[in-house]
Amino acid sequence: MSASRRGHLAMLLFSALVAGSFSLGSLIANDISPAALNAVRFLIAGVVIGCVAAMTKGFPASAARAPWRYLVLGGLFSAYFVLMFEGLKTAAPVSTAAVFTLTPVMSAGFGYWALRQITTPRMALGLTIGALGALWVIFRADIAAFMRFRVGQGEVLFFWGCVAHAVYTPLVRKLNRGESPVIFTFGTLIAGFVVLTVYGWQDIRVTDWMALPLIVWITLMYLAIFSSAASFVCLQYATLRLPSAKVMAYTYLVPSWVIVWEILLGHGAPAGLVLGGVSLTVLALFVLLKDEDLQHSRV
Repeated sequence: MSASRRGHLAMLLFSALVAGSFSLGSLIANDISPAALNAVRFLIAGVVIGCVAAMTKGFPASAARAPWRYLVLGGLFSAYFVLMFEGLKTAAPVSTAAVFTLTPVMSAGFGYWALRQITTPRMALGLTIGALGALWVIFRADIAAFMRFRVGQGEVLFFWGCVAHAVYTPLVRKLNRGESPVIFTFGTLIAGFVVLTVYGWQDIRVTDWMALPLIVWITLMYLAIFSSAASFVCLQYATLRLPSAKVMAYTYLVPSWVIVWEILLGHGAPAGLVLGGVSLTVLALFVLLKDEDLQHSRV
């Protein structure tokens, strides 16, 4: 299997894992401070990834060069997760997942800025279709709401988090100096933990950890092990093998996965018209993947 295909499989898994954080995160968004939650989440995920690294190739001394790289990446992802949970306090999981699908458009722009990655006409078409599908879901298929262009505060907060995520994606490739995805993820997670601890120390200190509901701990473990450690490795693995816009194109599958999660959690499915927007985001993914197939056929 080619390196690019393995990158695609990594992002397919990434989209499914990330979707769970929206549905589960909405259940606990008002039970714990986003900064406190994500600081502990990054710590647990860092320990897990650190153990994996220790049991495989260890920690090469070269990985410690220019530690500011990890602070930049950890800071960006910390901003993304904090703003995500702030947004989930008032926004619905499917709606925030739709906002997340705007990330590929921004990643394409930042990818050109950081790496001079070119967006082909077909790729631009796919990104446009995906963005329209995302807007359809965000406005819940309400044309009047779209014309008024009013979205909730939660969606707006999360949008800025997605900007941080879009910057993060091309910077992974630009700042990586040959480190493996596991080692680079470990550095990013530990740096993110430091950033969040400094930023949210007051929230961490006043949180009554022993009194938190069981669902908070269940969600925290899922976020740390699956939505952080595993998905970080998937994302960094794919980013080193695929263009930034193509990597983030898999976010178009997240609303569909969130709907599956919502049904499994007993929250029901969205209205039929909203599913039309989700269908557009899936179509966008296929357009982008078809674009890659055409590029390979010309080689």
